[in-house]
Amino acid sequence: MVKRKIRIMIAKPGLDGHDRGARVLARCFRDAGFEVIYTGCHQTPEQIAAAAIQEDVDVVGLSCLSGAHRYLFPAVKKILDEKDADDITVIGGGIIPEQDFQVLYDAGIKALFTPGATLEGYRGLGPREHRGKDMKGSMHFFK
Repeated sequence: MVKRKIRIMIAKPGLDGHDRGARVLARCFRDAGFEVIYTGCHQTPEQIAAAAIQEDVDVVGLSCLSGAHRYLFPAVKKILDEKDADDITVIGGGIIPEQDFQVLYDAGIKALFTPGATLEGYRGLGPREHRGKDMKGSMHFFK
């Protein structure tokens, strides 16, 4: 039986146009054997959720450097849940203050990657499952 590649969608919600990091991550995931969909910049939460469902992804990776993560990340997760796509894991990255971690965890975000996270850490993601991992560097996993 052929094992299906993990499908991850990298998206830039909101007005944040700084996408260099998101593009680097897309290539990193591709090189690690993931199937990658990159939506580009300036996507609404509705567009991201619709694309994630249409593309049948396992993981949605959101990147936000504008400070709007407290609204945008939970909005994507809420829409996915409302569309019966709660099996899609949502992770986030960007400039995210530690005091916002709990808010995002409570909204269903499964992992956060902040400045200093390594590419190897990103490659450790698995579909629909985040095992308890050591909080190395700037990677924060929630159970």
